[in-house]
Amino acid sequence: MISRRNFIRQSGLVAASSVFPIPEFLKSGPSRKLGVALVGLGYYSRDLLAPALQLTKYCELRGIVTGTPSKIPVWQAKYGIADRNVYNYENMYQMVNNDDIDIVYIVLPNAMHKKYTIIGAEAGKHVWCEKPMATTAKDCKAMIDSCRKNKVQLTIGYRMQHEPVTQEIIRMAGSRPFGRIEKLKAEAGFYNRGGDGSHWKLHPELGGGAMFDMGVYPLNAVRYATQMEPISVSARIENSRPELFKVDETTFFELEFPNGVMAKCKTSFAENINHLKIDCSSGWYELRPFQSYSGVQGRTSSGSTFLPFSGNQQAKQMDDDAIAIIENQDPVVPGEEGLRDIQIVESIFKSAQSGGARILLS
Repeated sequence: MISRRNFIRQSGLVAASSVFPIPEFLKSGPSRKLGVALVGLGYYSRDLLAPALQLTKYCELRGIVTGTPSKIPVWQAKYGIADRNVYNYENMYQMVNNDDIDIVYIVLPNAMHKKYTIIGAEAGKHVWCEKPMATTAKDCKAMIDSCRKNKVQLTIGYRMQHEPVTQEIIRMAGSRPFGRIEKLKAEAGFYNRGGDGSHWKLHPELGGGAMFDMGVYPLNAVRYATQMEPISVSARIENSRPELFKVDETTFFELEFPNGVMAKCKTSFAENINHLKIDCSSGWYELRPFQSYSGVQGRTSSGSTFLPFSGNQQAKQMDDDAIAIIENQDPVVPGEEGLRDIQIVESIFKSAQSGGARILLS
């Protein structure tokens, strides 16, 4: 059986945790929080990550990287960020001389992830990168290689794998309380009005489109919910508003896993969808919603329920990832996990461009 864990091991890309040096200040325990610099100050950084960093126990917001000078005084006033910890995209490499910052969190359009991950790694900073990891498997591998070479951790921001209800779904893949998993359905999307034509999500060269934006949620979900790797994929794309979307508006994809397990997935900018269901030989369980920023909850065929996590998802994710650095352990979601999704995404697009042909996955 092809498992997710075995895939990562067999890929030859996972570096032993011993290559990550433990900073002197952590050898006797975490005497201070790890310093995080947010690279890109758009919506996700402004409204979610920065507030979450006020709740974290093991890391804190200490720096920013932005190409918009007018944002700097606003962020400094709100979060007390020192002048020495403010950078732009041209001088970010100078972080190599700044011991205040331990981690860079890349929160940029998808096509920019590789460049700024490598800049951060070469500055000796651990890298947290938002999903999707990049727009090509080649870029993902370059990111992994750079972080390994510079002996820093690379972690992908799949917050759902840190979320407690989701973690229970992951455990159930092993305990099988309803017998053998037989089929899955996963859908994630929202109604994108396409009103802001300049937004990167509408531009293919920046990594836009439903599949890169929302599609990695159902893709990653069926992988973690089965704890298996798919062996083939077929896909098709529909664009109901071609005048607005030069990228994929809705993508349907079907994954085949070992032992005949099938997963039907959908992602869209045309409708609000947010559902994960796992059908088994003697019952079923589901999450609805399964990837919202709060309120992830579900139920089972036996009548039990999954109650929502009361904490902050982003804060838990970043604390988990900070602990991995402090304890010199592999992160929950290493770069290899992001790479695998992008390898599959490339095959999804290949299938769609080939009229839905089934593509074997290596």
